[in-house]
Amino acid sequence: MIAVNSLYRHGDVLIARTAALPTGSIPRVGLVLAHGEHTGHSHRIREIGAASLYVYGKDLYLVVSAPAATVVHEEHRPIELPAGVYRVWQQREYTPSAIRTVVD
Repeated sequence: MIAVNSLYRHGDVLIARTAALPTGSIPRVGLVLAHGEHTGHSHRIREIGAASLYVYGKDLYLVVSAPAATVVHEEHRPIELPAGVYRVWQQREYTPSAIRTVVD
């Protein structure tokens, strides 16, 4: 049985294990989970070929097909994700004028 309630935080990125990739998801090129607009750094998968990204509407999904994949960023310690399907969110913040995505 696969646990679907695993959560991982990597800086301003939240990664949650999910049961399956939504039907109709579209593959996305690259392995960058979130770009850092201020620093130029990005949250990304280190190992090429270990994972794939997909988009379903506005939602981002990560499929780790290798036994594990490492999420890296220059300002955070690496974290390892076991094989599986994950939904990826970038943290948002509220201001009186808008709700906006947090960027590094």
